Amino acid sequence: VKICRDYFDEQGFLEIETPILTKSTPEGARDYLVPSRVHPGKFYALPQSPQQYKQLLMLAGFDRYFQIARCFRDEDLRADRQPEFTQIDLEMSFLDEEQIQTIQEGFLKRVFKEVLDVDVQTPFLRMPWQEAMDRFGSDKPDLRFGFELKDISDIVKDCGFGVFSSAIEAGGSVRLINVDGHAKDFPRKKIDKLGDFVKTYQAKGLAWARLVDGKVTSSYQKFLTDEENAAILERAGAKDGDLVLIVGDAKDEVVFAALGALRCECAKQLGILDPMDFKFLWVTEFPMFEYSEEEGRYVAMHHPFTSAMDEDVDKIESDPLACGSYSYDLVMDGFEVGGGTIRIHNAEEQRRILRVVGLTDDEIDEKFGHLIRALELGAPPHGGIAPGVD
Repeated sequence: VKICRDYFDEQGFLEIETPILTKSTPEGARDYLVPSRVHPGKFYALPQSPQQYKQLLMLAGFDRYFQIARCFRDEDLRADRQPEFTQIDLEMSFLDEEQIQTIQEGFLKRVFKEVLDVDVQTPFLRMPWQEAMDRFGSDKPDLRFGFELKDISDIVKDCGFGVFSSAIEAGGSVRLINVDGHAKDFPRKKIDKLGDFVKTYQAKGLAWARLVDGKVTSSYQKFLTDEENAAILERAGAKDGDLVLIVGDAKDEVVFAALGALRCECAKQLGILDPMDFKFLWVTEFPMFEYSEEEGRYVAMHHPFTSAMDEDVDKIESDPLACGSYSYDLVMDGFEVGGGTIRIHNAEEQRRILRVVGLTDDEIDEKFGHLIRALELGAPPHGGIAPGVD
């Protein structure tokens, strides 16, 4: 935190405290509420993040703001988040995402050098969200090892094995990872346990092929032609000593979640992860929206103050799921350590986004009128990021 204050002070940032007792403005999680003594029956909310305050600060002419900000979210515990946590909250005016990322990289370079005496290489790798999902099955990929995903849907779409062909017919896909060089580390018993592991990610099962001492044993080869079997191994880049693991499902997100977690699980079991190997990555161009089955509506993938990509602005209402956004997550070794976006600085676009996530015009005025009014007065392009202190 001391390094943080020194660094951002040198970069021309002002440290500004934003209110803790605040108006409830929905941001994605549940608010903690505090009853008001002087207004019986009314409540303050504790901030999920200082998101709207820092945007108002940009609109008020404070070009560079930072805060060691305590955030409160009434949600279930995760392995890496408490209900209250601290983030390094940053916002900047007149900078694009590349410039914001460069400032953040300079900070991390200094932290890692001064705290751990580790030289971090900058600039960090940048990868669009779709590429991260296609190659690693995750929007926070661990780049310390390979085992990348390969799509074999085109090879098996007309095969005689219903598990594969029916998944593709239903609009899903069939993909694999090659745990190269480690077939002997995974005897049949261990592979069966990996099958149970992927079921926790809603996959229905795990198909596999082991290449050991010039022989191929597999759970699926008898259902496929020799050409199909050969094509799968070729797509996997499989050679003697490799283990190929395959998941197919009618939903791509199940395939990605299962294989994304499986590649990490295999690396963990093999003990090949070096805790002092720091692989940083910016994941960019996230979709603007995702559809929540639970709530029966579109929700913002980052938050509803994120700017849509220029070329997708006309898709906001007509095709929300095809709409990309100016967003970027900082990822290290399979963990998201900070998320950021370029914000909406146009009042009408802000209204459009809030309508898509299910708010009426009256609700928008009631919950976000302060922000809309400020945007109408003229706002600089602005954006930021908030890495977690922990």
